[in-house]
Amino acid sequence: MCGICGMVGDGDEKILERMLRRLVPRGPDEEGRHLEPGVMLGVRRLQVIDPEGGHQPMGNETCPERGRGTGTIWVALNGEIYNYRELRAELISKGHRFTTHCDTEVLVHLYEQEGEEGVHRLRGMFAYALWDRARDTLFLFRDRLGIKPLYYALSSGGNSGTGALMFASELPALVAGMSPPSLRPEAIAQYLTRLYVPGTGTIFQGIQEVRAGEWVQIRQGRLETRRYFRLDKAWREQPEVRVQDLAERFLDSLKDTVRHHLVSDVPLGLFLSGGLDSGAILAMMRTLSDQPIKSFSIGYEAQADESYNELAAARLLADHFGTVHTEERLRPDAVTLLPRIVAAMGEPFADSSAIPTYLVSQVARRSVTVALSGIGGDELFGGYPRYLGIRTAARYAVVPRGLRAWTAATLSPWLSEGTGSQNYAGRLRRFLRDGHRPLAEQYTRWMTFLPPEREGEIFTPGLYPYAQNAMLDRTYPDLFQIWPSEDPSDRAMALDLQTYLPDDLLRMGDRLSMAHSLELRVPFCDHELLALALAVPARVRFQGWKLKGFMRRALKALLPQTILGRSKFGFQVPVARWLREDLREMVHDLLSEDTIRRRGYVRPEYVQWLIREHEDGRRNFADQLYALLVLELWHQTRES
Repeated sequence: MCGICGMVGDGDEKILERMLRRLVPRGPDEEGRHLEPGVMLGVRRLQVIDPEGGHQPMGNETCPERGRGTGTIWVALNGEIYNYRELRAELISKGHRFTTHCDTEVLVHLYEQEGEEGVHRLRGMFAYALWDRARDTLFLFRDRLGIKPLYYALSSGGNSGTGALMFASELPALVAGMSPPSLRPEAIAQYLTRLYVPGTGTIFQGIQEVRAGEWVQIRQGRLETRRYFRLDKAWREQPEVRVQDLAERFLDSLKDTVRHHLVSDVPLGLFLSGGLDSGAILAMMRTLSDQPIKSFSIGYEAQADESYNELAAARLLADHFGTVHTEERLRPDAVTLLPRIVAAMGEPFADSSAIPTYLVSQVARRSVTVALSGIGGDELFGGYPRYLGIRTAARYAVVPRGLRAWTAATLSPWLSEGTGSQNYAGRLRRFLRDGHRPLAEQYTRWMTFLPPEREGEIFTPGLYPYAQNAMLDRTYPDLFQIWPSEDPSDRAMALDLQTYLPDDLLRMGDRLSMAHSLELRVPFCDHELLALALAVPARVRFQGWKLKGFMRRALKALLPQTILGRSKFGFQVPVARWLREDLREMVHDLLSEDTIRRRGYVRPEYVQWLIREHEDGRRNFADQLYALLVLELWHQTRES
């Protein structure tokens, strides 16, 4: 695992130096550079595979001096290629000569053999840059689901013109090599709407993220992009299949996936919640190895937060499979903790599960360099209540629309909103509020965090046109609508796989683990396991109208019944209570009327309304207030 950066075109080595300095947490073990006229590649390396021999950047000839030489092809890799051993053996059989045992060198020789199309052969999580001197071309590749990040900026000329291209694994590193970029107002509005900046656009003007399943190439200053993987092309309508056959294929595929993800030359462990996803990974780890397994969990100290606590379930799994288990209890020490999390993300990001993710990464890094996580299991196998919600909404649609509209206008506002981890009342309120709308719009609104009753009174006049563009954006509804399956839950899950998973969960997992120099692996995001998940019909996936009904049945012989019968918890924090109590002073300090007015994004009276409603217990505005807190902390971090 590494941080990579570089540029093609006119540049100064001091620029590369600044970018590399910002990437040290991603790769604390060593630094490598390749320089030639018009090209600079840099790597900060975390040694995981072939620690002694896997120096980067890596060329296609033995170099007399590390980082410099006569090679015509150079690669800088962030990530892991899990099938590199099989590819290495195949390439050797075709006459290629290897000088190391690392996965990066496989990319060099695979490109020599198959060109850029070789990316289709890779199984893993990766973002890598490849320079081909003979073709005067730089390629930037990103894995199929967007596990590893890669950002770029074209200094001049636009997509159809010419200019220098800069790239880096993280936004702060790329920004460190540029003139200070201006903020993108539409991204601010998108962030306050979704709690993250969606898509390939970023918070900064002119900086893009390579799309999941895409490569970018720049040749003689001209930039082109190509999608080599599309999720909708991987889906096929399935004929009638036996559930038992599917279950056996799932277990075989999961075991094979976990086996590949265990390849490491350094200590390895597991983020263990009390849920099905991490439990399934642990069960496979145990079948594959009789060596000690290290597991790590985060819980909560206050009795008031017990509904969020999964420590007992995690401990049950740890005992059942005999892991060396470490758990830590969390207190809302926001004064020191939140600024560190905001700095680690490098951009406004308001999913509050970033807090336990940051802390469990910190705890795990004390004893391992690599950790596996269950991220992706919910999107592949149906773990979110909203998936059953959208199936229910399709049935609710038979009720006359006028009656549904009346219910939305008169009944839903009277329903209270809960603050616990399940919050059934809040879910019912949102369901009835949007039940008269088309399914695509309903689902999109469930993932929107602007109070609909104040939509016209939230943003300042300066930001309002950009906010309108964000709210009218059809990307989410269109992705829902064009998915080839007729089942609404299939469409919802496909939308999440293309948006929420890469833009929220994977982005968070990568940044906050790498902030502690910990490599995070996500077996459920393996593209071969994904192909199997897409083959499971919705009626099977939600067997018995249960979340992950298929997965529960398949794992029946492997996991304790207590775990199989548990409701979905999620990696949540009791932020609603914290904002009313422990963080109350911080809220009033950072979200004062003067501060809100100075930033100029939202109206001060709107923010004061959020605070009053939340603190008095009339509404649960934890997400909205937390988003504003993070945005202000991000500004302060950027200005310091």
